[in-house]
Amino acid sequence: MFTGLIEATGRVSSVAGIGAGVRVAIEAGTLGGSLSLGDSVAVNGVCQTVVAVDGPRFSVDAVGDTLTKTTLGKLAPGNLVNLERARRLDNRLDGHIVLGHVNGVGRVVRKAAAGSGYALVIECPPELCRYLVAEGSVAVDGISLTIAERTGRNIRISVIPHTASATTLARAAAGDRVNLEVDILAKYVESILACGHGGPAGDLPPITEENLLSWGYR
Repeated sequence: MFTGLIEATGRVSSVAGIGAGVRVAIEAGTLGGSLSLGDSVAVNGVCQTVVAVDGPRFSVDAVGDTLTKTTLGKLAPGNLVNLERARRLDNRLDGHIVLGHVNGVGRVVRKAAAGSGYALVIECPPELCRYLVAEGSVAVDGISLTIAERTGRNIRISVIPHTASATTLARAAAGDRVNLEVDILAKYVESILACGHGGPAGDLPPITEENLLSWGYR
């Protein structure tokens, strides 16, 4: 489990093919030196297993769904990535519950200055929109962020100077693709309501007051 609070940014040093996947080596300074073989680490929000450690450099293998459902397959030497080690249960949570299981890839539509920070508008896959609400949480490339507004398929997030300097978001530009993970609590609620409704979550009608009352929720 992760929290979406980025510990460091690393730089991709090499990407090499391994069968049907790729091995990505990342220079990560002191964070890289703290990792051990088999550790879990979130790379741009994607939970990966450390398969090699060489001083400040570590490597992960991206295969299968990771390549088709995330942006890791597009990484190239020189790219910066957000990094977070798996959370210890005796630590404060601070961000929100992030599993490192990317639900889809969004596209940056617009970036604009907003006070001392800036606003970022991201177009999300239609199947994720039902989980995205204003003042709710979303992980963007592994970063725990609050949704300021949702309009159709677009969400607007506010990026404060600290987040910009501590993550890769300062380099975000229109057209960039980003990994998205919705709040797992929203998916659990949907599943519970679907079970009460008697059908799979995908067949769940809109969650309105009228429907909730008809399903027996008071």
